[in-house]
Amino acid sequence: MQLNYKVFGEGDPVLILHGMFGTLDNWQSIAKKLAEHFMVFIIDLRNHGRSPHSDEFDYAIMANDIQEFMESHWIYEAYVVGHSMGGKVAMQLASENPDLVKKLVLVDIAPKVYIGNHQTIFEALFSLDLNQLKSRKEADLLLQEKIDSYSIRQFILKNLSINKKTQKYEWKMNLPVIHAAYQAILGKGNWSTPFENPTLFIKGATSKYILPEEFDAYKAYFPKASLVSIEKAGHWVHAEQPKVFLETLTAFLLR
Repeated sequence: MQLNYKVFGEGDPVLILHGMFGTLDNWQSIAKKLAEHFMVFIIDLRNHGRSPHSDEFDYAIMANDIQEFMESHWIYEAYVVGHSMGGKVAMQLASENPDLVKKLVLVDIAPKVYIGNHQTIFEALFSLDLNQLKSRKEADLLLQEKIDSYSIRQFILKNLSINKKTQKYEWKMNLPVIHAAYQAILGKGNWSTPFENPTLFIKGATSKYILPEEFDAYKAYFPKASLVSIEKAGHWVHAEQPKVFLETLTAFLLR
């Protein structure tokens, strides 16, 4: 599968993988600044952004996509950064192909099974009649009925685009397949081999996706792992505290 991507800068390659409902655009600001030191690839995972849609959707398949992406771009080793779902793709890649990953950065995600909390979002998205939708503003007003958070609505609405042929709104993401695979996305992934290279977990201090009291258990999979917590940030730590996040990420990669 030929994944959509953008690249910035020169130097050692860094691959950045977004989370569920995300796109590469969520990481463009970070990528441009990180490109002062590295060649940075931001990538749309399958069924997201402008990458192809497919009925096949799990961590093993997405990790294989990234392996193929690296091979097709003659990347033999890279720093890999993954947020949320993208972090679990990165974990799978690092476990299955450790020689491809020089260092691993996992942004507000842990190697464990999560209890889902996106059902309201799915219901809101499926409730939109895209054939009748007239504007993004109308979509925002309709989503307000189920999603209170303005920032989450704006994040979701980045997935909305107009089909040039039909002039109708449509989702960039493959919403039905993502929904069908949701329980698998909440899982850890199908891997067990520890990744022995340096690994950094970055958590938002107010987020519960990474629990410090569980960190020793994470080290069973990532023996050389360290943890940094960024204050005044939640799950989208890179968007909420970009300066501190970038400083933390850059220092780890350059170390």
